[in-house]
Amino acid sequence: MSDSPAADTPPEKTNKPAFDSQSFLASCSQKPGVYQMYDVNGKHLYIGKAKHLKKRLASYFRPQIPGSKTEALVRKIFHIDVTVTGSETEALILENNLIKTERPPYNILLRDDKTYPYIFLSSAHEYPRLTFHRGNRRAKGEYFGPFPNRYAVRESLSLLQKMFKVRQCEDSFFKNRSRPCLQHQIGRCSAPCVDLIDKKDYADTVRKSTMFLQGHNDDLTNEILKEMDSAAADLEFEVAAEKRDQISHLRVVQEKQYIDNGRGDIDIIAAATASGHACIQVLYVRHGRMLGSRSYYPNLGLIESQSDLLEAFISQAYIASSGGLGSVPSELITNVMPSGLEGLTEALSESSGKQIKILSNVRSGRARWLTMANETANQNLTARVNSRQQVRDRFEKLQKDLQLADLPERIECFDISHSSGEQTVASCVVFTHEGAKKSDYRKFNIEGITGGDDYAAMRQAVERRYTRIKKGEGVLPDILLIDGGKGQINQAIEVLEELQIDQVLIIGVAKGEARKPGLETLFVGSADNPLTLPNDAPSLHLIQQVRDEAHRFAITGHRARRAKKKTSSPLQDIPGVGPKRRRDLLRHFGGWQDIQRATVDELVKVDGISKKIAQDIHAELHKS
Repeated sequence: MSDSPAADTPPEKTNKPAFDSQSFLASCSQKPGVYQMYDVNGKHLYIGKAKHLKKRLASYFRPQIPGSKTEALVRKIFHIDVTVTGSETEALILENNLIKTERPPYNILLRDDKTYPYIFLSSAHEYPRLTFHRGNRRAKGEYFGPFPNRYAVRESLSLLQKMFKVRQCEDSFFKNRSRPCLQHQIGRCSAPCVDLIDKKDYADTVRKSTMFLQGHNDDLTNEILKEMDSAAADLEFEVAAEKRDQISHLRVVQEKQYIDNGRGDIDIIAAATASGHACIQVLYVRHGRMLGSRSYYPNLGLIESQSDLLEAFISQAYIASSGGLGSVPSELITNVMPSGLEGLTEALSESSGKQIKILSNVRSGRARWLTMANETANQNLTARVNSRQQVRDRFEKLQKDLQLADLPERIECFDISHSSGEQTVASCVVFTHEGAKKSDYRKFNIEGITGGDDYAAMRQAVERRYTRIKKGEGVLPDILLIDGGKGQINQAIEVLEELQIDQVLIIGVAKGEARKPGLETLFVGSADNPLTLPNDAPSLHLIQQVRDEAHRFAITGHRARRAKKKTSSPLQDIPGVGPKRRRDLLRHFGGWQDIQRATVDELVKVDGISKKIAQDIHAELHKS
């Protein structure tokens, strides 16, 4: 410690921590190791590694310290601990584990530290199922992945449903079926639950699904081509058409996801920095298939160069990962070579149990994907720096307030509008991190229900919307907002259960006392789970914004439908009465009032009007 008066001051009263760097460095080891810097209250400030501890730590206490962040860090140092390791690789692994445990404020922090999703194929059942999986891989079966996010899993599962119709329902649902469910009716399941497919044929569809997930698309395409030709030769044209559609889907996948002749597992990582912010873009390739991409926005801490940023990111994401990016692929391709390449590669290989390569100078397909990752990282970073992030911040607050594992990326909201039960219109609006996505808005003219039955209207709208999405005509949201109370939310829950959609969080928004904004009650996940947020909560403001937009869009659609009804001919919907017959009726009687007063016998006198049509006209014009 220093001999200055501040050294005798109790820690809790110290304004500026005193640290005797000269005495510390005089006895500091020159071996590889990890150092931990603490503030006056014993809390971690920074954790680092070094090939030569004394030289690295001495750089913090030079007369001219590079960077304002480093200078601010040094002013707060009260104590430093060092841990000597046998090699730089050991230091890197220890540093990574300590950062994940302690999360010091001056280190780069990989906030998205969670297990990544897989597709799971069960093998403990005579009719195996494909399903989304996240967490420990203990169940008996095959796991395919990891995928970058749940959307990539959903896309693959949806494609597999279209091509091979392997069941994706829960075992409890499967065992209690006496007739095919809606998935079979819309062509997404072969209905093994009621023996509409034998075990041999079902096993073949499972085998083909496995080939697809393993990336053997060329072999799979050739096999299905032969089956199509054989079916056509046997005049089984429906079977041949089904095989043709499977080949078409596979061709589309190959065009979208082709990379470098389909070899190997690769993660392509590009880092971009600007204005104190950073973006790391990761593209995921497994078995030659491009599974998707993900953006990370880490806190830079003391890091300034892209090389140091990539070293810190890769070590946190892959080494001894208890979450992170999942299994380490054989190759990592980066836009800039990470610092400490030799030690990093050795640590990755030791941690994963296989030889890992890190490359930056690549050609052909790899170079194209690296360019894509680099451009995406720069574009995303520019957008992040230049925007206020207001909408995204509200999404993040919503994630925190609802204690969600993942940050919601897409919210849909339904509302109903009508006049005394007539011309009922349901609206569906969509919000993402960019705000309202109006190109995805939808309106539904509700028919076939009792006038004013908002429950039935909500059920019809939700069923029509998500039946289409199950057919591949859209994207599932993370959160489904229902403008209404327990009755409406129960209708939505029942529809999603029937459609076997279990990854969408349903939230009912019930209006408060006197319908005053800020007093809404939320029903999260069920009608028995009420939640009230503070009226100044940004997450509640987001929900109100989406709900109000759905209300506006529903009213607009209802008014348009009502106006169309007023301006349309009362004979518009009568079968057999087209524009020519309507024109002839007007010429004969002179106006709509005279047509309405006419009897059936008088209507028959008009050219082209039969007695049946005359009766239909008379009945339409004299409805109560």
